[in-house]
Parts: sequence; C-alpha cells; structure tokens
Amino acid sequence: MARASFVCRRVVFIAALLAGVLSSVHASFAQSAANYPDHPIRIIVPYTPGGPTDVMGRLMSQILSQAFGQQVYVDNRPGAGSTLGGKIAAGADPDGYTLIVATAATFAIGPTLYPDAGLDPKVFVPIGAFATVPFLMIAGPKAPPGSMTDVIAYAKAHPGRLAIGVPNGAPPHMLAAWFKSLTNTDILIVTYNGASGDMTDLMGGQIDLAIETSSIVLPHLADGSLRALATASAERLAETPNVPTMIESGVPGFVANSWTGLAAPPGTPQAIVDKLNGAVNAGLRSPDIQAKLKSLGAKGNPGTVADFTAFMASEVPKWTAMAKLSGAAGK
Repeated sequence: MARASFVCRRVVFIAALLAGVLSSVHASFAQSAANYPDHPIRIIVPYTPGGPTDVMGRLMSQILSQAFGQQVYVDNRPGAGSTLGGKIAAGADPDGYTLIVATAATFAIGPTLYPDAGLDPKVFVPIGAFATVPFLMIAGPKAPPGSMTDVIAYAKAHPGRLAIGVPNGAPPHMLAAWFKSLTNTDILIVTYNGASGDMTDLMGGQIDLAIETSSIVLPHLADGSLRALATASAERLAETPNVPTMIESGVPGFVANSWTGLAAPPGTPQAIVDKLNGAVNAGLRSPDIQAKLKSLGAKGNPGTVADFTAFMASEVPKWTAMAKLSGAAGK
C-alpha cells in the first residue's frame, strides 16, 4: 500500500514537472513571438545567385528588412534539385529566424526526382504567397515559321526533328514533357545545367524551342532575337498581347506559372507566421515592389496563410505528376 502511494505521488510529481516545463516553453514562445524579430533573419534560396528564384528571395528580404528594421539576408544553398537547401531549412530551429523561398521545384519536383534526399516538404509551415511569373514557349531562328499551331503540326509531320532546350529537372523540363504528352508529339528534350545554356543555344540555332519565364524571355522578345509562340497563362499577357495562350493554340488545359512564396520550419509559432505574412502582404502593396515585379513580368499575390496553404495543396500534386511524367532523374 505504501509503495502504491509512493508511485502515485511520483507520477503526480512528474506530471506537475512536465506541466511546468510545457508552460515555460509556451511562455518562452509567446515572449519570443512578441519580441520577434530581435536579430537578423536568414532566407534560404535553394539555388545559385542571380536566377529568377534568387531575385524573388532578395525582394522578400528587402520587404522584411524594411518592415522589421532588422537585417534579412539571403543564404544561397543550391544542390540536388533544391532539396539540399530544403533539408537545411526543414532542420532549422522553428523560431522564425530561418525561412525558405517556397517553389514548385523544392515542394514537388525536387523530392520526386531525388527521393533519397529525404526531404518531406509537407513538414514546412506555409507563410504566404509572393509572386507568380508566367511561362512562354519561344522559338529560335531555325524553328519552323508560323504560330504554335503550325509548330505542333510540323512536329507531328516530322517526328524527332525538333529539339526543345530546358534546364535539367527544373519546371521548364516538366512543362516540356507535359507539352509533348498533351500534343502527342515526338520532340527531343535537350537538358542544360541552367537557363543560360538553353537560351544561348536557342539564339544560336542549336535547338529550336524553349520554355522559360517571362522574366528571362521578355528582353529577347524586345530585341527581336527570339519570338514567342504561346504563353502558358490562362489569359494573354499585357506585355505580349499578340501572343496567344497555349489553350488558344490547341493545347487544352496547359496553364502553369512559376510561383514563389515563403515557408518556415516545422513547429514555427503561428504568431510569428502571422507577423511574417502581414509584412509580406504590406510589402507587395508598395509601389516600389510592384514596379520591380512588373519589370520581371511578375505579379504579386498577397493573401492569407490559408490562401497559400490551399494554393500549394492544388499546385504540388500537379507538379509532382509532371515530374513523374518527365522521366527525369536527379543528377
């Protein structure tokens, strides 16, 4: 009986101790959220400097730095289809001081092509959407003349004759495979280490076609070195009003945008997530950021945490399916 009483008292003591620890942790989180941020914030960009995602990451860092009066810096961590940077972010302390630029590559394509990387993007806490950038199908000087419809007809009449260049394992690679599937065409997919390689070969006539974002394509359309065949947007772009959409060109359902957002490690307190979401939304409404996004052919997408969560729930399966369809393998 005495032993049972001792065990009972010990259980009560341990329970009280645990309750105290949990209460202390909750109080610490509440206090840290109230004071957040009180030192520099790191935004992981899982790509090399200078690319489209890096540019978006630096715009986000500018917004947060201005909003909080703290240094917010970009930490480029490329590798393994962006899963390397993703794993670093996923394992960081959930205190709001390490964030990651969320993209289709990191949240869908990379984990599909690099399953051994061990990145589960579902663990991240969504913060908010940032911007979308439309894709365009473009043609080089040696591509068949005419519209997108004409090029599709040529591809069907001449299987294997056309070549489309894409950065290996990147969203354009997935879109090229999807395009071939939807149009039932035999087009050679030529992979490159980055967008600069396919654009150089496209202008030089080594390949016929490419799919890239408007931020990369628009300058080349302006100087006449390349021509646009179609956009992957739901509607025609204001910057290229005479260029039809893929849907108008006879490719039903071909709608896809490059998108970026912000996410945090698992367990990040909701109060910090909400504070970050509000800062991003306020920044997206500023004339300065709007002008910078417009120069890239991008559109800011302010919204709630729930909005971004729902958006990713619809986008991630689509890009995962394209990654599987592509047959690409991690290199």
